[in-house]
Amino acid sequence: MRPKAVIKITADILMTLALLFLMGYQFWGDMAHEWVGAGMFLLFIIHHILNGNWHKNLFHGRYSPSRLFMLAIDILVFLSMLGLMISGVILSNHVFAFLGIRGGMSLARQLHMASSYWGFVLMSLHLGIHWGMLMGMMKRAWKPEEDFKKGKIVFPVLGAVVALCGLTVFIRRNLLTYMLLRTQFVFLDFNEPVPLFYLDYLAMMGTFIFLAYYASRFFRGMSGKNSQSR
Repeated sequence: MRPKAVIKITADILMTLALLFLMGYQFWGDMAHEWVGAGMFLLFIIHHILNGNWHKNLFHGRYSPSRLFMLAIDILVFLSMLGLMISGVILSNHVFAFLGIRGGMSLARQLHMASSYWGFVLMSLHLGIHWGMLMGMMKRAWKPEEDFKKGKIVFPVLGAVVALCGLTVFIRRNLLTYMLLRTQFVFLDFNEPVPLFYLDYLAMMGTFIFLAYYASRFFRGMSGKNSQSR
C-alpha cells in the first residue's frame, strides 16, 4: 500500500475514533472534549488536503445518481463540520478562550447540538458510501479468499442485525429530537456505563453505514442500467 493511502486511512480512522469520543462528552469533561474536537478539525482539514483530486474533479465529468448522492452527503458533512467549528470556537473555555468571544452563546449551543448529531449521522453515512472500498481491501488481505467469499452471506445478515439494533437505539436515545432542535438541552447520563454507551453509538453508526452502503450500490446499479439503455 502506498504511503499516501496509509496516511489517508490512518487519518480517517483517527477521525472516526475522535467522533465517537466526542459523543461521550459527559465521561471526559470540557478540557478533553475541546482538545479532541480541535484535533478532529485538524484531521478534517488533512482529509481534504489528501483528497485534493476530489476538489479538482468537482466540476468535471457526468453527475450520475451515485455521484450526486455522494456529493450531497459530502456537502452536508462539510456544513455540519463548519457548524461544529464555529460553535465550538464560540463556546470554548480552554483551547480558543484566548480569542475572548462571549457573544451569541445561546445560538452557539443550539448550533453545536444540532451539528454534533447531524455530524455523527452524516459522517456515518459517508463511511457507508466508502464501505465497499474497505470490503475490497479486506478481500485482498483475507487469505484464503475462499473464506472471504463464504462471508458474503454472513456479512449482510450481520450488518442487517446491527442496523436494526442501531435503529432501536436511535429511537430510544431521541437523537432526532436533538437533530431537529426540539429541545435546547441534551440529556446526559453521567452514571451510564461507558462500554454500553459506546456500544450503542457503534450500533447507530452501523445503521447509517448499512443504509448508505446499500443506497450507494442501488444508485450505482441505476447508473449502470442508464448507460446500458443508451
